[in-house]
Amino acid sequence: MNALKKLFGGNTRQFGMIFALVALIIFFQIATDGRTLTPGNVINLFNGNSYILILAIGMVLVIIAGHIDLSVGSVAAFVGVTVALAIRDWGIPWYAGVLLGLVLGAVIGAWQGWWTAYVGIPAFIVTLAGMLLFRGFNQFVGKSNTIPVPADFQYLGSGYLPEVGPNTGFNNLTLLLGIAAAAFVVWGELRSRARAKALGAEVPEMWVTALKLVLICGAILYATYLFATGRPGTSFPIPGLILAVLVLLYGFISSRTILGRHVYAVGGNRHAAELSGVQSKKVNFLVMMNMSVLAGLAGMIFVGRSTASGPFDGVGWELDAIAAVFIGGAAVTGGVGTVVGSIIGGLVMAVLNNGLQLLGVGADLTQIIKGLVLLIAVAFDVYNKSQGKKSIIGMLMRNSGGRASGGGPSNPLQPDETTSTKEAIAREA
Repeated sequence: MNALKKLFGGNTRQFGMIFALVALIIFFQIATDGRTLTPGNVINLFNGNSYILILAIGMVLVIIAGHIDLSVGSVAAFVGVTVALAIRDWGIPWYAGVLLGLVLGAVIGAWQGWWTAYVGIPAFIVTLAGMLLFRGFNQFVGKSNTIPVPADFQYLGSGYLPEVGPNTGFNNLTLLLGIAAAAFVVWGELRSRARAKALGAEVPEMWVTALKLVLICGAILYATYLFATGRPGTSFPIPGLILAVLVLLYGFISSRTILGRHVYAVGGNRHAAELSGVQSKKVNFLVMMNMSVLAGLAGMIFVGRSTASGPFDGVGWELDAIAAVFIGGAAVTGGVGTVVGSIIGGLVMAVLNNGLQLLGVGADLTQIIKGLVLLIAVAFDVYNKSQGKKSIIGMLMRNSGGRASGGGPSNPLQPDETTSTKEAIAREA
């Protein structure tokens, strides 16, 4: 057990979600006679869920700050139909349409953020009104019609990395991307180890580091193989590339910037944060605005994938995004959660949904199972906290804490989920 703690850095919450994801993949791989881990299915899984995972990135920051956003599906639909109309009727190029969508998302987010942060209306009410408001705008502007988008715009949601270089039987750009990702992981781990040694901190044995790198890099390279060997014309999808960039960007913002630490502080204890000099209104305004920007991006990616904007786009997206965040370890009361955790939670739901479809399970039973998974995940987390434990996996790995032996956050991209608000404010001070 101690070896497991060292191997996974003591971050039991994310370890538990990764374990659940791997267990689901193995189960469905066996149950579907190997159809789960085929290049075509993996590519379709990422293409079909990328917009939900993008929403989860924004939603986790909203929930960490102590709020919730029910309007993201309607905002995504409204931005999508507006951009589709602008491209068709105004003749603007696709990249100008993307810029328009991002700006429109920012304006909508500023509107909702103002009511939440400066007027003081709870975000639940503001975004519930926004859900109704922008759903109506979507149907009014689009006149409940389907509006197609050009092929260049479709590339945003359904494109793939192009073929370059000699014919190797693989997509060369995908191979290079996977190798670069594995090399980055190795470099980051060895750099963290060297830093810990230089500071005189305790570091795990070399075999632990080596085994950890073998497991992570093996998973990356296997996924690279699947993406690079799909049917002709496919490779690593463009939505997946956008998602990867956003994960790195928001992982850095949430853990390595003043704004990120302020979000955690406000969500943990707003009054204590304000006494420490944190501008809670500004933080709340920014997380709400950011959420709508990402909702606009998700809406445009979905429109690109479906080749047209429709009146029923975005229905239920907010529920999927919220479920991904809570399954990924965020606390209902705020102050706890990670970007990586929300992505893992989203993948758990995506794999579950995909596997049940491959098994021929009906939509009714699929919804029941997904609802039970969400309820059980949150119930276990609440129960463990009420018993003084730190995570869902606390029953199995007690006293693992939230910090690695080096004294820093257990995950270099994410803050310690068990760090109190007082500690977060102290670091900022």
